[in-house]
Amino acid sequence: MKFFEIEKTSESKARAGVITTDHGQIQTPIFMPVGTVASVKTVHQRELKEDIKAQIILGNTYHLMLRPKMDIMEQAGGLHKFMNWDRPILTDSGGYQVFSLAKSRKITEEGVKFKSHIDGSLQFMSPEISMQIQRQIGADIFMAFDECIAYPSDYNAVKTSMELTHRWLKRCIDWTEENKELYGHKQRLFPIVQGSCYSDLRKISAEVISEAGAEGNAIGGLSVGEPEEEMYRITNEVTDILPKDKPRYLMGVGTPWNIIESIGLGVDMMDCVMPTRNARNAMLFTWQGVMNMKNEKWKTDFSPLDEFGTSFVDQEYSKAYVRHLFVAKEYLAKQIASIHNLAFYLDLVKVAREHIIAGDFYQWKEQIIPQLKQRL
Repeated sequence: MKFFEIEKTSESKARAGVITTDHGQIQTPIFMPVGTVASVKTVHQRELKEDIKAQIILGNTYHLMLRPKMDIMEQAGGLHKFMNWDRPILTDSGGYQVFSLAKSRKITEEGVKFKSHIDGSLQFMSPEISMQIQRQIGADIFMAFDECIAYPSDYNAVKTSMELTHRWLKRCIDWTEENKELYGHKQRLFPIVQGSCYSDLRKISAEVISEAGAEGNAIGGLSVGEPEEEMYRITNEVTDILPKDKPRYLMGVGTPWNIIESIGLGVDMMDCVMPTRNARNAMLFTWQGVMNMKNEKWKTDFSPLDEFGTSFVDQEYSKAYVRHLFVAKEYLAKQIASIHNLAFYLDLVKVAREHIIAGDFYQWKEQIIPQLKQRL
């Protein structure tokens, strides 16, 4: 069976497909909950499966490398067994986290020296080390080691960074070809397009990445502070170049409306900490709009948390009760809100997929986005 099959393309670039891994199939377009340290914050694996309906989750190379470390990971038999998750996993390369440590890192051709955020110890990450760690983690899809440059950055700095990413990609590919999988299931390497918001650099990078011939490709360096319109423009330009018969992963995106717009631009996979991070700060996303659960207006609203929600928390708890939990600083508030937001995100991409298959995705997109953005 092919790794990626397109089932239906809409009247423009949106498409519905299926990714097949050794740990199961993923229906695209898909949103991937972020499980940074082998855990999607505040959420049980059972809830991820049964209520949220997650088909694939993320692990984080940088964080797992520092804790619990790879000797533990290998003894456990990889991340799937360690966290008891038998569905697909994707790992990022650690690049984004390493480069976010701007004050405590040094980049060279060889790799990056940085200080651990846990104990301040000196660490080193190179393309080869990133690949080795991701082998030990055992994700179904793993990412090439790249430099994610800050926005805004001047043209020459972005060009230099992009070219370094391309050289590092070759080292990633060489290492993976020489070193086999550890746990008996296939791992697939995705390279990452860089180039910030410079169209000519993005075009060069997208062409280099396409020529690498990987089974899927990612678009990095967006959702890092640039205006939404810039993100959409660059995504559109890059998806025009990346191979149509391979999945496209837009990294770190975003709000519900970002997700719907990105699907319309030909993106198949997305991830973001937003549904869980915002949930912990009392922000709930719904089909009707955005709710701040600390607002006084919910104080005596005893209606279900979300009458259109798909998870058990939406019917079992009232708005007034969830508001009370947030005001009282109860941990359960964060748990309920996280389950709700993740379930909503997975429902969002499921419904988007249904509209692609039905052939009316773009009409639906224009109707739904203003609704999603409303403040309730």
